[in-house]
Amino acid sequence: MAAISFAACGRIRYKEATIPNGGFMKKIEKILAPTDLSEISCLGLSYALELARGWGASVTVYHVADAAELANYKARSLDGLIERHQQSLSQFLKKHFAEMLASVEIREIVEIGAPASNIVAEVEKSGYDLIVMSTHGRTGIAHMLMGSVTEQVLRNATCPVFSVRPPKDTSKSGG
Repeated sequence: MAAISFAACGRIRYKEATIPNGGFMKKIEKILAPTDLSEISCLGLSYALELARGWGASVTVYHVADAAELANYKARSLDGLIERHQQSLSQFLKKHFAEMLASVEIREIVEIGAPASNIVAEVEKSGYDLIVMSTHGRTGIAHMLMGSVTEQVLRNATCPVFSVRPPKDTSKSGG
């Protein structure tokens, strides 16, 4: 079985994957790492970049801007909105992952649409081997009404999905 362990500094160590009974595991060469540019999405991107570095894979950092934003944005076209989001994505990556950008082959893609369906379509179109993404852990009524992008991707993706849940905030538990 594939094993991943965590070093004290938060880095990931890898062991060779073995499948029982002579099974086949596709080599991971292309990773899709969706982000909404939130702090929580940094966790998923961090895993994607560490996995890519360990496996020698490339990462496409994928951001989907909501089409409804165009109504609130003073751009005259979708191109202006996409350009604004491309700049935001580049700044986000430089701010949070500057030291890792040189050690992993990274592509950046920004599109307009619905995140879950765009992610699934991008995987089918470009043949990714793995999706690595954070889950926001939405619960209760918000989860019932909106669901979760990660959950929708898990249900519909044609490749494996590695979902990363943020650590529980132990400071709220009183001890």
